[in-house]
Amino acid sequence: IIMPPKGLSSTGSKDSQASSTHPRGASPYNAHSFKAGSHTFTVDTKYSLIRVIGSGAYGVVISAHDTSTNSKVAIKMVPRAFHDEVDAKRILREIKLLKHFHHENIVSIVDMMPPLARHPEDFNDVYIVAELMETDLHRIIYSKQSLSIDHVRYFLYQILRAMKYIHSANVLHRDLKPSNLLVNSNCDLKVCDFGLARGVLPEEEDDDQAGGSMLLTEYVVTRWYRAPEI
Repeated sequence: IIMPPKGLSSTGSKDSQASSTHPRGASPYNAHSFKAGSHTFTVDTKYSLIRVIGSGAYGVVISAHDTSTNSKVAIKMVPRAFHDEVDAKRILREIKLLKHFHHENIVSIVDMMPPLARHPEDFNDVYIVAELMETDLHRIIYSKQSLSIDHVRYFLYQILRAMKYIHSANVLHRDLKPSNLLVNSNCDLKVCDFGLARGVLPEEEDDDQAGGSMLLTEYVVTRWYRAPEI
């Protein structure tokens, strides 16, 4: 039995200044708005900003307090989610997979907020509420936190558990890297970011298809974490 080694120290981001306003018009839930970095979040009033914990090409992530459960969650906002068809498909794919998966080493979706827009063409931003993790393996590797052999073994054990579960569903993650491995100070690890993931046919079913194997692009995975053969 692999037991978690001594806990890690968290490496969070600095708090962001928040200002609260209220959007106009009726909505499917009580909503309020606040600034998080350079973005404005409009979410259910049960969520209050704690701080910004990450941002990138596909949106910004904050930690928030859920007053209905008195717990902390992560909220990912994807602005202008439908501006680009490829990005929209990526977001939809990630949501569908995370709603389908239920495993202790895969991040879980807690809530999805319905759009406030009255008309589909006005629906721009997508908000995904997920369980909150303290940091990711990329930040740990580049911090002053020392990692023992026991740490490495325990992290690898959890990664392999997650991969076995994902592959049993005939899904390929295709972007496994330290920044997509979320961890807590007790050394729990969860895989996230399924935007590049794809479902594949089982080998026996694939052989029966008239067109042969389903072709997937090899230009996936962040460059420094690709398998040598790719």
